[in-house]
Amino acid sequence: MGTFRQPSERAEEVKVLRRGLDLGMNLIDTAEIYAGGKAEEVVGEVIKGERNNVFVATKVSAGHLRAGDVAAACQNSLRRLGTSYIDLYQVHWPNPGVPIRETMGAMEKLVEEGKVRYIGVSNFGVGETEEARAVLRKNELASNQVEYSLLNRGAETEVLPYCEREKVTLIAYTPLARGDISGVKIPKKLQDKYGMTTAQLMLNWVTRSEAVVAIPKSAKIAHTEENAASVSVRFSDSEYVQISEGQDGYSVGRGTRQSEQVW
Repeated sequence: MGTFRQPSERAEEVKVLRRGLDLGMNLIDTAEIYAGGKAEEVVGEVIKGERNNVFVATKVSAGHLRAGDVAAACQNSLRRLGTSYIDLYQVHWPNPGVPIRETMGAMEKLVEEGKVRYIGVSNFGVGETEEARAVLRKNELASNQVEYSLLNRGAETEVLPYCEREKVTLIAYTPLARGDISGVKIPKKLQDKYGMTTAQLMLNWVTRSEAVVAIPKSAKIAHTEENAASVSVRFSDSEYVQISEGQDGYSVGRGTRQSEQVW
């Protein structure tokens, strides 16, 4: 979102996101670096008049993790979003050059000031997540946003079990493998039984754990509607296993199945 060149393209992005709200999708995730801040501006337009009904999540970039920079970045995001508070403010990437204690201290100050409700991280390993949690004085760490899909299951090794055990929400980004779903193998019997597309089955599978929330990108209303219907039913445990084991193999590295196709 935010990469529009014409006003009509911006209007279409707003329309797509508002359709998601109409369908009951109440979490919108963005970041200060997306489209140079324009993505936040689009979100800001979408939530006008709907602020109390939308859970807004955004991120501070790895280059802004010093205390003063966190405060300034948050203020800029608030301005672009047109809101007085951010529901979930996330550290986009860990930065070994900045003590996590300093960053988390700045995040907690934002909570005290009423500018942020919950604190999260993104792309953190288990060790980094534990360190971030340990230095928080008054707040719990709400979430860790990592790449997770049927074709990229690296999170299952350590991050997902940790999140389930410690009650930290795992926010799965690119749950549709960046739109490159041609290699996904779903048993035809399951597709026929539930009448779902491959993308819908993938979203249903990735959110099978109560600890996981998925944030699929959609640039088209039809895809938004398709995504919304993906969790209309739940499969049996054995069916989830069938889907898991139905792949010839899966990637465990970060971003190993990239595609120019946008879902």
